[in-house]
Amino acid sequence: MRITILALSTLLLSTAALADTLTFGVVPQQSASRLAKQWGPLVDTLKEQTGYEITFSTAPNIPEFEKRLSEGQYDLAYMNPYHYTVFSQVSGYRAIAKAKDKRIKGIIVARKSNDYQSLEDLQGQTLAFPSPAAFAATVLTQSDLKNADVEFESDYVSSHDSVYLSVAKGFYPAGGGVMRTFNTLPDVVKSQLEPIWITKPYTPHAIAYHPRLTNDQANAIQAALVSLQNTSQGGQQLKSLNIKGFEAASDSDWDDVRELNIQILE
Repeated sequence: MRITILALSTLLLSTAALADTLTFGVVPQQSASRLAKQWGPLVDTLKEQTGYEITFSTAPNIPEFEKRLSEGQYDLAYMNPYHYTVFSQVSGYRAIAKAKDKRIKGIIVARKSNDYQSLEDLQGQTLAFPSPAAFAATVLTQSDLKNADVEFESDYVSSHDSVYLSVAKGFYPAGGGVMRTFNTLPDVVKSQLEPIWITKPYTPHAIAYHPRLTNDQANAIQAALVSLQNTSQGGQQLKSLNIKGFEAASDSDWDDVRELNIQILE
């Protein structure tokens, strides 16, 4: 009977371990359906490579994503550089990877038919941005506008895709985004737009893990991310994200962002 009880206990513990699911949260720069299409296959590959049950997750908007990061709801998360500097402190997230050979730049896009050529052409306009704490698309672009003495009003439209679509439809003369999301737009939208400004470059988005994960889990996921570029399947998944590959990252990689002393979320 004792052996039976021990065997049953072991089985229950194994079943519980297998039932544990890690959530991979992705900042909602684009629509949930587009993000699921782009990131879902990659998350499935991580699941296959590590043996861990991992599911894709996002949020309806960036402020809600920030709330969930603050509460530590995601086991793993792809977050913007500013988010990482905040939530590495608030929630203890620790970076394990970032895009290889990449620096993030904010862009301001306008309709080609508007013939805007400079920041000064946007004087006195109402512009579209994803959210107040979107690092490159909002923080960097707004900083450059202010440094150029351009007066403007800001409307926050929840995602990069919403910015691009709103500008393409003529609701706004211009708006903020980043090259990665701009380059993944459908041609019917992208063909109507052009970047008229590009900011200085910074360390890109972080993939980080919550401290409740074990070192073994974090190391296995990091190894799987870094190895994606070595297979044709992983290469295709990275191509859909407009990312060449991932490389190992450490907390200090985002010191350039910390030096900006951004305090929007504090």
